[in-house]
Amino acid sequence: MEGWGKNRRSNARWLGLLLLLLTVVCAAAEAEAEAQKKNKNAYATMMYVGTPRDYEFYIAVRVLLRSLAKLRVDADLVVIASIDVPPRWIRAFEKEDGAKVVKVENLDNPYKHQGNFDRRFKLSLNKLYAWNLVEYDRVVMLDADNLFLQKTDELFQCGQFCAVFINPCVFHTGLFVLQPSDAVFKDMVHELQIGRENPDGADQGFIASYFPELLDKPMFHPNPNGSKLQGTYRLPLGYQMDASYYYLKLRWSIPCGPNSVITFPGAPWLKPWYWWSWPVLPLGLQWHEQRRQTLGYAAEMAVVFIQSAICLGLIAMTRLARPSLSKLCYRRVDKSVLLVQNILKLVALWTILAAYTTPFLVIPHTIHPLLGWALYILSVFALGSIATNAFLLPMLPVVAPLLLIIGSLMVMAFPWYPDGVVRALCVFGYAFCAAPVLWSSLVRIMAGLQVSLEREAFMPRLGESSPPSWFNKLY
Repeated sequence: MEGWGKNRRSNARWLGLLLLLLTVVCAAAEAEAEAQKKNKNAYATMMYVGTPRDYEFYIAVRVLLRSLAKLRVDADLVVIASIDVPPRWIRAFEKEDGAKVVKVENLDNPYKHQGNFDRRFKLSLNKLYAWNLVEYDRVVMLDADNLFLQKTDELFQCGQFCAVFINPCVFHTGLFVLQPSDAVFKDMVHELQIGRENPDGADQGFIASYFPELLDKPMFHPNPNGSKLQGTYRLPLGYQMDASYYYLKLRWSIPCGPNSVITFPGAPWLKPWYWWSWPVLPLGLQWHEQRRQTLGYAAEMAVVFIQSAICLGLIAMTRLARPSLSKLCYRRVDKSVLLVQNILKLVALWTILAAYTTPFLVIPHTIHPLLGWALYILSVFALGSIATNAFLLPMLPVVAPLLLIIGSLMVMAFPWYPDGVVRALCVFGYAFCAAPVLWSSLVRIMAGLQVSLEREAFMPRLGESSPPSWFNKLY
């Protein structure tokens, strides 16, 4: 009986070890299968530095990566980063965003001396490194200004090269599918060296020149069985919905293909991540909603709180201290006094103008539009109060442009316009009505300056000494 119990315990131990071994083997097999699954395809984007907008694009790349991860795409996330990208940004891509970073040398742009070359695209040819990602079967190459509305993994079924024709005759390189190939990459680099024709000197012109036959290719339709296609295909417009199509009718009306990806190929200073782009461009709020749900705004909030505190302090100081002009000249009118008065008027106007423009430079560019505009209004009022009290101006004419700006924001953000044309007409109508008010405020500011300058006794002219105090008494 005792031996039977020992054998039973021994068998139980062996059974436990066997189960543990099977568990480890199964886990390793699942991990290997998962790794193979992840390494099959990739969504890739690029990051380089050397422009005034590096940080904004860094934030845009992170939001793009987070939005793809949120959709649970069945592919790796890859960032093609130039070697001069700051290490802390590389760590954020890898550790916080779950991306694989591939460091590359910047490709020299042989077209940088073309007459029509835009310097912000000097390093955009780094996009060609996507063909060097040979560990993947298919790669979807993306610009940072793409906003994904739904999962698009069916794109990995496309052929050797697939892209969308936003322009009727030229495809767009903000999103395209490719099959990595070392031979193709080397041939592209060779074409760069011999100076292949490039209409714009950027990646758009070069890749369009390299695949000139795409316009005549068939439209991509994914196979029901999920098998990959061979050859080149045009992608439906729904994979690169130009935001300008939306602004025409204030809704999407793209019948061909899934409405999956929005792109913002417009002016560089109206990209959706800039707080001032909304409500000028309504879709900016949708991009920021994506950021709020993924990356958040913790990086900028400390600066926002500090700037808010400074603005409130300025308002309190000017309200309590009420600083006045220093004495600059006699009431006696001559040419030198008139010159000083004109200079003071110019300084006052520039001070008011600075109150309206400086916030655009100091407010963090990528914060949420609602927070950005609130901080802008507070900053303008604080800086405007300095000019108002320093030059003894009436407050209403100084803040009248601010009130007009608030009104224009309300007109642009009104949510019940039937289409974009009506919205544009309403904005132009508001501007037409606001112009006389703006002119009137400028006239009142100039009149207020003249009254202040004539009313105040200013300090002596240069080269003259002040009359003694006993002379003032006698006078």
